[in-house]
Amino acid sequence: MPEPSSARHHLPFLSVGQAQTELTHNEALALVDAGMQASAVSMGLNTAPADPQPGACWIVGPAPTGVWAEQASALACWTLSGWRFLAPPTGMRVWLEDQQLWAERRGVAWVVGEVTATMLAVGGQQVVGPRGAGVPAPSGGVTVDAEARAAIEAVLARLVAHGLTAA
Repeated sequence: MPEPSSARHHLPFLSVGQAQTELTHNEALALVDAGMQASAVSMGLNTAPADPQPGACWIVGPAPTGVWAEQASALACWTLSGWRFLAPPTGMRVWLEDQQLWAERRGVAWVVGEVTATMLAVGGQQVVGPRGAGVPAPSGGVTVDAEARAAIEAVLARLVAHGLTAA
């Protein structure tokens, strides 16, 4: 027996002999439209906006009320036929228009503005890799060495501040 909806996004399936298949098909298309290359006006609202524009989406907050009740953390999208909700699977990414950052679903939480990678390459060249051990600050020397030591300490402080090395 076929499942009534898809496993990841719960898109409705057509059934053999189903009447008015266009309703089920159109519902699935509305959900695909909301989730494909998703973007949201904002995240964290618990009540639906009063006058949303068709196609506008939000990531629902943790304690939704009204028409968003029981849709915590879902992607809520307004269509001409009303609200559509997508339960986000792990790995779903949504562009947050107000923050100009990506939100990524990791387990049961949305993580905003964090990029996870094993390295960063620019033009095919690695520019940042895994964090290495801390570089010890210089010590010893005499007065002639004071300016050089201060410059090296400033460079080390910047590397630590940027997260490129441990303190």
